[in-house]
Amino acid sequence: MVAFSATSTSRSASGAIDLDQERAAVDRIMSKLSHCVEGEWIEHSHPPILELREAEDGPPRLTATAPGGDPTIFRSLVGCLMPPLLLYVLHTPRGEGETGRYMSPDISQDQFRDFLERFGDYLRNDSRFDLWVRSADDKATVVWDRHNLIWAYGPTDRFVTVLRGLGFREGRPGVDFEHEHHYRAAFDGDAKALLEAFDWYRTPLRPEDEQWPKKEEGGS
Repeated sequence: MVAFSATSTSRSASGAIDLDQERAAVDRIMSKLSHCVEGEWIEHSHPPILELREAEDGPPRLTATAPGGDPTIFRSLVGCLMPPLLLYVLHTPRGEGETGRYMSPDISQDQFRDFLERFGDYLRNDSRFDLWVRSADDKATVVWDRHNLIWAYGPTDRFVTVLRGLGFREGRPGVDFEHEHHYRAAFDGDAKALLEAFDWYRTPLRPEDEQWPKKEEGGS
């Protein structure tokens, strides 16, 4: 797989970012990912597929897609859990805050739905983050990542029922294709507002969170 990561910004002749053009670009490419088809970069949307894998040394894992970055998929999976907490993993900021893992306090399902409603356009169209939900009562974790893939642990039978009710079928989710990530200037304000939405507790990124992994000293 060859994967490219790129900022998607429109600039005027002076070099300044043109937010009107950027918003127009968002209207044209309603996705956090693009892929190359016959030499042209176009919006990417996964098909609605899921895969349940049994693990030899741990709990089963469900992998699914979020077609077009639709927050409905993530919301529906989290909606079948007891009240969760959020983990917002900011790996590629554009000046709105520090990189890190931002953990919310425990929140209600109503607060979670309000959060997705308020920031839905940003979450759908920008790749600067991964979003996790954890439910201690259900021993569950659901992750919506920068590739519009969803990883879920816990009551996987419940998750599969929800997804099949949304029209998902068996398949092999993945990103084994040439693609671009978009970090959009049009959503910088939303990204900043999101960091003010809760009393987040920030910890450093883990190595696996990095969009641009650091090279070891002496490496090439």
